Amino acid sequence: MTPTAPALSAPPPTAPLDPAVALAGLPDAAPAALVWQTCGAAGLIEGLYDDRGGTDPRRLAALLTAVDARGDNGVTLSLLVQAASALPILAAGAPASGPVRDALNRVRSGERPLALAATDSAAAGSDLAGLGTDVTIGPDEIVLNGGKRWITTACAAGWFLVLARHRPGRHFTSFTWVLVPAETPGVRVTPADTDLLVGAATGHVEFTDVRLAPDLLVGRPGRAMPAFARHMGTERLAGALWARALTTRVLADTKERLTRRLVDGRPLWHNSSVRQRFATCLVQVRQLHALSDTLAERITRHQDLAAAALLKSAVGLTVDPVLAVCAQLQGADGLLRDGAQRIRAEAAVFGIGGGVTELLLDTVADHADPWLTELRA
Repeated sequence: MTPTAPALSAPPPTAPLDPAVALAGLPDAAPAALVWQTCGAAGLIEGLYDDRGGTDPRRLAALLTAVDARGDNGVTLSLLVQAASALPILAAGAPASGPVRDALNRVRSGERPLALAATDSAAAGSDLAGLGTDVTIGPDEIVLNGGKRWITTACAAGWFLVLARHRPGRHFTSFTWVLVPAETPGVRVTPADTDLLVGAATGHVEFTDVRLAPDLLVGRPGRAMPAFARHMGTERLAGALWARALTTRVLADTKERLTRRLVDGRPLWHNSSVRQRFATCLVQVRQLHALSDTLAERITRHQDLAAAALLKSAVGLTVDPVLAVCAQLQGADGLLRDGAQRIRAEAAVFGIGGGVTELLLDTVADHADPWLTELRA
């Protein structure tokens, strides 16, 4: 990584706007690019980071909560991946000047979105070392070939931050990051064939003999995997912050519906069985809230990947059960276009993106002794 400049500049001297206030003037159906532009112009993106490039968990939580309140899960996903993963990785590898630094400044100001192109067409999402996208690094140009699938923001991005192999083998030093302008010849984007998370502008990206200047390498060749690992924890924290905002929003909506629906003249909310099921969900969400608050500093300041795995596992074990109960308690209303059943389907991303829950639980088990030691202390 280039040590000549801090990963991100210090936050503005005054605190950025309240995210809810900054977003209040947007139309309900504002696309991800417009939401990102608004957040960037209001200083909300730059304001997420301190002078060392670390993420402020409270500001991140406030931003994700405000974006989630708009009700478009795809848009929230797009902002989350950019703010918590793609942008910090780009910043960590950006030199003091040049096209990478210029792109960094334009992305964080909100001018254009950035897509993190890691999940590869040639390998399972959990097998990054098996990716088939490769880059040939020459003295005068670099040539990129391969494909990426299920890339968030792909159809709206101004740039792709691409994880590629620069030499054979699965060793962690065999990979590098390349910044690819979306309009470069040889780049082809196809929208993903899905009706879920439409606002995320998800797509598949093909790179065919894409020729770029060498100054579009991000960081030193061979340092991509360590950089990715270092920032993965923050993305997992961001996922937990969004999960607690989303589940809280759906719980509040569910309670309101239960108070309006009458059974034999009494609100369904007064049914003891309904109340107990709802209360169980409330306890689970409150536990997730407490766990994310407890582990946030360890993840953002100390890059504690074991803590990030524990938190990500808790998200996977909480979100679907809570949303399943809410969807059932809402009855037929849950089947509405934007009802709890659809939200539950879209929330499946919490158990997949950033690491499958079962794999994360394996990591938690690997660290069982340290966790048990902490619990005894």
